[in-house]
Amino acid sequence: MTTQTASKTVRGNALLAQLQAEFAVFRDCKPLAIGIHKQLLERKPDLDKNKVRVALHGHTASTRYLKALTEGAPRLDLDGQPAGEVTKEQQDVAVRTLRDRIKQVKERQKAEAARRKAEEEAAMRQAKLQQLAEKFGKR
Repeated sequence: MTTQTASKTVRGNALLAQLQAEFAVFRDCKPLAIGIHKQLLERKPDLDKNKVRVALHGHTASTRYLKALTEGAPRLDLDGQPAGEVTKEQQDVAVRTLRDRIKQVKERQKAEAARRKAEEEAAMRQAKLQQLAEKFGKR
């Protein structure tokens, strides 16, 4: 992650924390109304559009939010009022995304376990070589 990207993420997270403190739909991770960014900017015109975009992306890409989408609950506006439905296609995309995410985590865990095992085996070989060198090197 570049410094610029990391900086945007931190700013987005700060705004997201603010939104979670102020609006239950963010705090409770409920499906958001389509176009919720417009509602946010109408209510809080001092917000920066790019910061809102980054915060919303972080929120809607979270595992918790994707799980909420799979449940098929209604989309909600900033006041928690129904504002549309999560379509079957959107649910399917969320399910696929979650499956892919779980698969990636398992693959990373498997690769990490293999790396640790290889390191342990290399350390054991090195220790055995050291023992042999000490035993036969004393002649």
